[in-house]
Amino acid sequence: MNQDDRYRTTSWDGDEVARRSGEQPRRAPGPAGDRPPRSTAPGADQSAPRSAAPAKKKKKRRKKRTNPLLAILLWLAIVGTCSAIFAGVGWMLANDFAALNKPPMETSFQVTEDFIAEVTQEKQEDGSIKEVTHYDMDKVAAALKEAGLIEYEWFFRLFAWFYHADTKLNTGTFTLNTEMDYMALIRSMRTTGGKTETVELTIPEGYSVKQIINLLAENGVGTEEKLTDTAANHKFENYVFVDNDNLGDASRLEGYLFPDTYEFYVGARPELAFNSMLSNFNKKVYGNDELGELFEASSYEFEQIITIASLIEKETDGSDRSNISSVIYNRLENDGETGRLLQIDAALVYAAGRPITQEDYTSLDSPYNLYQHTGLPPTPISNPGLASIKAALSPADTNYYFYVLNPETKKHVFSETLSQHNRAVSDAAEAAARIAAEGEGN
Repeated sequence: MNQDDRYRTTSWDGDEVARRSGEQPRRAPGPAGDRPPRSTAPGADQSAPRSAAPAKKKKKRRKKRTNPLLAILLWLAIVGTCSAIFAGVGWMLANDFAALNKPPMETSFQVTEDFIAEVTQEKQEDGSIKEVTHYDMDKVAAALKEAGLIEYEWFFRLFAWFYHADTKLNTGTFTLNTEMDYMALIRSMRTTGGKTETVELTIPEGYSVKQIINLLAENGVGTEEKLTDTAANHKFENYVFVDNDNLGDASRLEGYLFPDTYEFYVGARPELAFNSMLSNFNKKVYGNDELGELFEASSYEFEQIITIASLIEKETDGSDRSNISSVIYNRLENDGETGRLLQIDAALVYAAGRPITQEDYTSLDSPYNLYQHTGLPPTPISNPGLASIKAALSPADTNYYFYVLNPETKKHVFSETLSQHNRAVSDAAEAAARIAAEGEGN
């Protein structure tokens, strides 16, 4: 034992006990710098040995810097290439759009019914219905491409969509050339820009649907087959007076094809021709405010009034519409001497579709045989004019139940009783005999 430690037996004994018990001997306190720092954090292990030295941080790799000159050159090359491509494509599209640098060529271009996509109807401010035809611009563009008038169908379709060109065309034959730009081509395919063929026709008062179809077919507006099928089956949904629920019979349009002078397109869709007449009826009859008050005041339905007007139109001599109207109403509303039978020959002719015989009066089985069936026929028998419609709404106030045409005067003789009528018939027969005798003498 060190002489200096001989008086420190307490310290020595403590260390010796610790060694024998397996504990770490305590060291005498030395200078502050010789002791390791003790953690003051809560829960820290005060007896834990001093931690190892911290690991060295990894050095970051330095990125190689891109040559700025090379980056600029690459950017310029990309921009230049794209610009050249866009400029080339743009120039080709501009050439096609503006008709630049195209070899001169003129051709006859036909817009047919096959180009029509659909037909819609739009109500105008004046109450009339306007038919709007929409064309399939894919087909138009393909035909223009085939004719050598354009190069890029998709670009023409894009312009046509932007310009709403599908409603700006018409069927017909047009003279087009390669000097026309897109706008000029579209404008030239309108009625005013080409050689669309039209025909002016007058629909006479009293014509039936069948007679009107024959007239239209004879003048090239459409074929009799297509016109008949359209009249029977096409839905004219904007006209409430047309029966669109029970299709299959052309007579559903009877009475509503307004007699007037029209300009029809030759070879156009059949519904366009019918729509012109229906729209005219809608404007001048159904939408007529003056007539509307009379229709509302009548105890008869709208269709019944038109049916009466159609009978008047087929029977009148041109000056006696209101008197014939009074006969029809008197027979409809009173038993009189006819038992409510209208006995109108024109309805029987409509049913037969030919000149009638004496036998037809009793043997022709049809609801249009007004010698066999009381009341009105199921539909109008002709398309009446405005005068007959007004007469149907305002009959004369008479007691007439009969009338017969005198062949000499070409006027009807009206009677209140059957006996009066029989005398008028006898006079008419004598007049017919005189006319026949004079004809033989000449």
